[in-house]
Amino acid sequence: MQRTRVGVIGCGAISSIYLQNLTRMFGVTEVVAVADLRLEMAQKQAEAYGIPRACSVEELLADPEIEIVLNLTSPAVHAEVNLQILDAGKHVYTEKPFALTLEDADRVLDSAHKKGFRVGCAPDTFFGAGLQTCRKIIDDGWIGTPYAAHGQILMGNAFDGMHPNHASFFQYGWDPIFDMAPYYLTALVFLLGPIERVSGAVSQTRKVHTVQNPHSPFFGASVPVEAPQHATATLELQGGVLASLQAAKESFGYSPRFEVYGTEGILQVPDPNMFGGPIRLLQPDGTLKEFPYSHGFSENSRGVGLADLSYAVRSGRPHRASGHLARHVIEATLGIFESSRSGQRITLTPFQDVPAPLPLGLKHGRLDD
Repeated sequence: MQRTRVGVIGCGAISSIYLQNLTRMFGVTEVVAVADLRLEMAQKQAEAYGIPRACSVEELLADPEIEIVLNLTSPAVHAEVNLQILDAGKHVYTEKPFALTLEDADRVLDSAHKKGFRVGCAPDTFFGAGLQTCRKIIDDGWIGTPYAAHGQILMGNAFDGMHPNHASFFQYGWDPIFDMAPYYLTALVFLLGPIERVSGAVSQTRKVHTVQNPHSPFFGASVPVEAPQHATATLELQGGVLASLQAAKESFGYSPRFEVYGTEGILQVPDPNMFGGPIRLLQPDGTLKEFPYSHGFSENSRGVGLADLSYAVRSGRPHRASGHLARHVIEATLGIFESSRSGQRITLTPFQDVPAPLPLGLKHGRLDD
């Protein structure tokens, strides 16, 4: 299959794993240019990953040979940059969150529809061996009828001061609801179906944070905490499954947990922020069965959603990490905030486009038979 020519806008920390995988793993993409507002960042990544050209954003968008642009910019400008990419006549794949408002999400999808281009969005961890295997276990009836699920991620990377964009974690878009909840919400939809209603509450323990970690380059610095750092939510899924979600960046350390409860077993799901991890089923007799992977992509495969989009552009089939799936997740995310403000359950727009599982038996790095 002919490779799709890809350009990347945004050369911050997350770009490294994308560039590593898109240049080496999938065999369907060719990264031909990288751009950043700081040209030296683009030049550094181009040199590190053997990419032919580092350039300005304007030059990248003007290149008629680039078919797909990967948007790795700051969350606050995701929607604006996605619209620029579509206006330049290219498909877009963006990091999450898809947008910070539903209006911006709809603007992007409406523009793509009118112009005839595709929109994809992270997270793509549901392509991984962990969640693909769990989908097969559920679909094959191992847990009986699913009736509930619980996900939690408690992490302290907002407070240890070690991230180069440390202060950004306290802003909307980098907070745990926009930043981490999408992994769990996307996994819930992939495993168990669309979300119909949400209710929840958000909170934060402090208004200002002073970095106490002596190893941090920001040691002693104080930054305002602008966004809530903790959310607890109940999600009502189509088909009757009730799920709970807790996401916070108020604690030190990292404590992920994801379980799906069925009438015939309890499935311990790997961390949906990762591609692999142990998969265990607690059975009615009390035994704990561990499952091998049924699918590939157990390593960090970020960028697989863009690779899948590349396959889809060539073949005409639907792509899995779609903008419509991302809109559904963003609507649920915003519903948590709205429910916290109003004290009401929030009903979401009906959604039916749950991604299809990957075929079994694919060769390494491939997404179609």
